[in-house]
Amino acid sequence: VNLQQIKLHNGRSQKTTAAAWAGGADGVRAPRHVNYPFCNTSLTISARAQSLVSLLTFPEKLQRLTTNASSIPRLATTFPQVILTAASFNRTLWYLIGSAIGVEARAMYNVGQGGLTFWCPNVNVFRDPWWGRGQETPGEDPMLVSAYASEFVRGLQGASSSHDHGLLLTSACCKHFTAYDLDKWANFTKYNFNALVTQQDLEDTYLPPFPTCIQQGRATCLMCSFNQVNGVPACANQDLLGLARSNWGFQGYITSGCDAVATVYEYHKFAKSPEDAVADALRAGVDINCGTYMLRHTQSAIKQGKVEKEELDRALFNLFSVQLRLGMFDGDPRKGQFGKLGPWNVCTTEHTTLALEAARQGIVLLKNENKILPLDRDFITSLAVIGPMATETKLGGDYSGIACSSRSIYEELKSLQRDCYQFHMLLVAMT
Repeated sequence: VNLQQIKLHNGRSQKTTAAAWAGGADGVRAPRHVNYPFCNTSLTISARAQSLVSLLTFPEKLQRLTTNASSIPRLATTFPQVILTAASFNRTLWYLIGSAIGVEARAMYNVGQGGLTFWCPNVNVFRDPWWGRGQETPGEDPMLVSAYASEFVRGLQGASSSHDHGLLLTSACCKHFTAYDLDKWANFTKYNFNALVTQQDLEDTYLPPFPTCIQQGRATCLMCSFNQVNGVPACANQDLLGLARSNWGFQGYITSGCDAVATVYEYHKFAKSPEDAVADALRAGVDINCGTYMLRHTQSAIKQGKVEKEELDRALFNLFSVQLRLGMFDGDPRKGQFGKLGPWNVCTTEHTTLALEAARQGIVLLKNENKILPLDRDFITSLAVIGPMATETKLGGDYSGIACSSRSIYEELKSLQRDCYQFHMLLVAMT
């Protein structure tokens, strides 16, 4: 929000007071918005959020309904893919990984190099082995997925997030709600697929990770999915999204999957117009849209009487409540509770050691015929490193950042050769 340009609803600009522009201890003149109620940290989160919503003009409200999903390259500790870490069956490990990521995220935020809202974890149950995003998930068992969701979110958001108005280290998002495990198959894509799920399978398999993520993890974001669930698009499903707030006590904002509001009309043909799609999503409980659909069609939906301005205010209240808990309107982040975190907290020995331990604990050896592993240094005299990944240094999965140290498998084995083994290395880079 460009706070310098905010105006009151009556059209008058907020008057600048002498106190608001008084020089601080460092000689820097404070911006004029410091005496708005939403900047008063002694007020409740609800009061501050209501203040902030009330100060926005209508065009500014529309701008807040969308997201900028562009990535910010950053150097960070890289942990194994979730499917591997989940195989450790170690709750403490999952919590520690989330905590390390949260610390590094806040450290980078404090120096202006990253954000604080993270659309993870992916807690969809991995039912289809063909699904390309399966490595993002904890696996196929609803109980394991639920446990991972709770531990990772608690670590990522920090200890203060255990109650609904506590300060957040970062904001975590449980996704994708729900019955999503298909991207493309035959004539179906994630944008037009209708997941036909029995009530029992919904209760036993697809739903459990989400109430656990919300109730035990205290997640502050929920992302609705792209697909339909029994004929109703997930992001337009009042009964489905209503579970989160009415039954599970969710306190946070609901975002759509990217372009999932557009699919309500353009792919599912559930709505009769773009304006109807926006109305359906807002009425169902969606607060922001990953994409531009709400930005482009909410104003016309209001003019057509399909969306009430109060629904807009509700959505922004939910969003700003989380941002306020993150301390985004509390002034210089380096003076806040997490202000001591900085670049020195990124890629620490502690974090890289944790990443290595996570990889070790998650590795599953499916077959060790003739006990070939570990390699016998007295018997093995040569190694062939075969395949297109032999010299690849970017070995992370999707959504991976820039790792602290990027070395190829071949380079690591060469290092091992120098340090431990006396064998010849043969590189065969197959395409």
